[in-house]
Amino acid sequence: MTDTDFEQIYRDYFREVELYLRAICKDPLLAEELTEQVFFQALKTLKTFRGDCDIRTWLCAIGRNCYLSHLRKSRPAEDIDQIQVPDPRKTLEDRLVDKTQALAIHRVLHDLPEPYKEVFSLRVFGQLSFGDIGGIFGRTANWACVTYHRARQKIQEQMEE
Repeated sequence: MTDTDFEQIYRDYFREVELYLRAICKDPLLAEELTEQVFFQALKTLKTFRGDCDIRTWLCAIGRNCYLSHLRKSRPAEDIDQIQVPDPRKTLEDRLVDKTQALAIHRVLHDLPEPYKEVFSLRVFGQLSFGDIGGIFGRTANWACVTYHRARQKIQEQMEE
């Protein structure tokens, strides 16, 4: 691959990679800085690109990894119980306030397999931390967090049907 080829890749995909990074990091200045890092990384590793996927996908994957590295370096470690996962739709917890929605959610929850049913119930109704839930099951807080979010996802999928 020649320098001219890389220049063409840079011209063709710089804007798309930058827009992708703006979307995930919500900071135009950081997105610009990360985009520069992406193309620097791409230049160093272009010889290893096998072509299994579209080059845009490869560049965006490098961008995502650069952003995650930036987050790890810039943020102190967060307690897993304090992590808030934004949901663009109305959350299940919000739906529980509405009685008809609550009844529908309880019906779906009733048919949910274990441990999803119990983990979801302990978190939402018992208001236990992920650490406490993990302790009850003899597992880690991370396991409880993942299981809870999978349960939420399963409930939401059933509610959309």
